[in-house]
Amino acid sequence: MGNAAANIFWLGLKELRSFLKDYVLLAFVVYAFSLAIVMQARSNSQELHNASIAVVDEDRSVLSRRIARAFLPPLFQPARYVEERDVTPLMNKGAFTFIVDIGPNFERDVLARRTPNLQINVDATAMVQAGLGSGYAQQIVENEIADFVSRAEGAAPSPVSLTTRIAFNPNVATAWFTSVMGVINNITMLAIILAGAAVVREREHGTMDHLLVMPLTPFEIAFAKVWANGLVITSAAAISLSFIVRGVLQVPIAGSIPLFIGGVAIYLFFATAVGVFLGTVARSMPQLGLLYMLVYLPMNMLSGANTPLESMPPWLAATMRLSPSTHFVSFAQAILYRGAGLDAVWPEFLATAVIGALFFALAIGRFRRTAAQAG
Repeated sequence: MGNAAANIFWLGLKELRSFLKDYVLLAFVVYAFSLAIVMQARSNSQELHNASIAVVDEDRSVLSRRIARAFLPPLFQPARYVEERDVTPLMNKGAFTFIVDIGPNFERDVLARRTPNLQINVDATAMVQAGLGSGYAQQIVENEIADFVSRAEGAAPSPVSLTTRIAFNPNVATAWFTSVMGVINNITMLAIILAGAAVVREREHGTMDHLLVMPLTPFEIAFAKVWANGLVITSAAAISLSFIVRGVLQVPIAGSIPLFIGGVAIYLFFATAVGVFLGTVARSMPQLGLLYMLVYLPMNMLSGANTPLESMPPWLAATMRLSPSTHFVSFAQAILYRGAGLDAVWPEFLATAVIGALFFALAIGRFRRTAAQAG
């Protein structure tokens, strides 16, 4: 056991030196856990923010001024007043995403229970802001009119007070979700790529034959690749969460990063085993890339990282619960978003460890057979 542990340790150090000398893979890991996370968080915004808006006030009443003042940051920029004749030129130039046109006698018609017209012009070339902003603008106008009418007529307040509380992401900020999920997804991606590339690289460089003639077992060779590449990924993930997600993006992490990294270490037995397995099948790096796409994309898309399992067909959701990637996404979100402790996530840890160990044994068996054939 002592010799086997020493062999695994020194072989792992060799893997780390090989990784540090592979500047392409090194740059890819640094990019995946730094700039890629920032770009994904800041360029994939799905909420309304700082939309430009103008108001054509042809009524010049108390109600029209209330509506104009109701559009506030951070959803909208402060509303600017423009003339009705300028609406079309301003929309053509893209000066505003929204222009609210309040017609004459608007307040009088509202109080007289008529049906006045209020027009919202939307520049739909800004698709996300146009779709969300139209709904927000309609809600703001309706709320202001209802409040104005109830005060003017002395109507009794509603007997029900509805309060909505949004947990874990109170501002519903896309960056809070995409940045953390970017780190989670990149862990799986790089675990498969680095472990598979390590096996293929040995074959392409001819060093696999050198290892097989040494007093080493296939298990020691494969396990060294697992712990070395796992160390790279866990270190990169911890640094990314601490300095990129928390520091650069200012996204709060609710739970314990060390607990999450402990779960990542358990999950990596499965993810790196997938990479080792694919590395024994592929004969070159391009083949590894093709096999990676066939395995990673379905596993990631169906793991619950993009859509909840509840929205999938029951048979597919039940099947994906047999994948450690599903349990990994579940406990990662619970820890990082909801601040869950070990008492809440240990069943997911256990499921990940058991299923991952079975696949790890399968990958080691495949690697042993491939090494025996090569020898």
